[in-house]
Amino acid sequence: MKVSEMIKLLKKNNCYFVEHGKEHDKWHSDLTGKDFRIPRHPSKELATGTANNILRDAGLK
Repeated sequence: MKVSEMIKLLKKNNCYFVEHGKEHDKWHSDLTGKDFRIPRHPSKELATGTANNILRDAGLK
């Protein structure tokens, strides 16, 4: 899954952007109450483990 696809999925599921970091952006999930980081390279593929961790923190897995 690409970073841009992950962001679209997160936006549809009550997650929102919080702040820019140096290489990652901080996002928040209302479902879990957690903050998590997403790499700021929209055309790059996310590693499977990274994608799973983001989905878990967002409450989508």
